[in-house]
Amino acid sequence: MSFSVMLAQLVQGMLTSFEIFALTLIFSLPLGLLVAFGRMSRFWLLRNIMRIYISIMRGTPLMLQLLVVYFGPYYIFGISISAGYRFVAVIIAFSINYAAYFAEIYRAGIESIPVGQYEAAAVLGYSRSQTFFKIIFPQMVKHILPPVTNEVITLVKDTSLAFSIAVMEMFTIAKTIASSQKSMLAYVAAGLFYYVFNFIVATVMEAIEKKMSYYR
Repeated sequence: MSFSVMLAQLVQGMLTSFEIFALTLIFSLPLGLLVAFGRMSRFWLLRNIMRIYISIMRGTPLMLQLLVVYFGPYYIFGISISAGYRFVAVIIAFSINYAAYFAEIYRAGIESIPVGQYEAAAVLGYSRSQTFFKIIFPQMVKHILPPVTNEVITLVKDTSLAFSIAVMEMFTIAKTIASSQKSMLAYVAAGLFYYVFNFIVATVMEAIEKKMSYYR
C-alpha cells in the first residue's frame, strides 16, 4: 500500500472521528445543562435520579457503556441490530457519558455565582429564566471554560474507543493498516492527526477564553 493510499484512508477515518466529536458536543452540552438543572432541583426524586445517573456514567468505563448501548436492545428487548446502528450507538453512548461530566461542571459554575446576584435580579423584577440566561449564564460560561476545554480535548482522544463496536474511525483504520502492513507508520500518522486535532481544539478554546476574560 502506497503512502498516499494509506493517508487517504486515515483521512476518511479522521472524518468519522470528527463526526463523532461534533455530534457528541451538539447533544451532550445541552443535555448536560438539563441534567445539571435536575441535579440542583428542589424535587428530591428528580435530584437523586440525576445523582445516580451521574454516578453511573462517571463510575463505569465508556467502553462498557458503548457495549451496553449497542448490544442492549438485542439482549434486553430482542430487537435486531443493524450495521447502521453502530454509529448511532456510539453517539448515544458518548453523549450520555459526556453529559454527566458537563452537568457537574455546569453545576459547579452555577453554584460559584454569589447568591446576592439572584437577589438583585429578583429586586429588579427578573424572572428565574431571565435571571439565569441574562445574568448567571454568561458568568458561568467564563468560569467553566477551562474544565470544559479539558473534557473536549479528552473527547477527541476518546473517539478511538468506537473501535470496540467496529466503527471505522481513524484509530480502527490505523490499527487495520498497521496489522496488514506490519509497520508502525500508520500509528505514527494517526498520532499526528490526533495531536493536530487536539492542538486546533485547544487553540480555539483558548481564544474563546481570552475573548471572555474580563481582564486584558
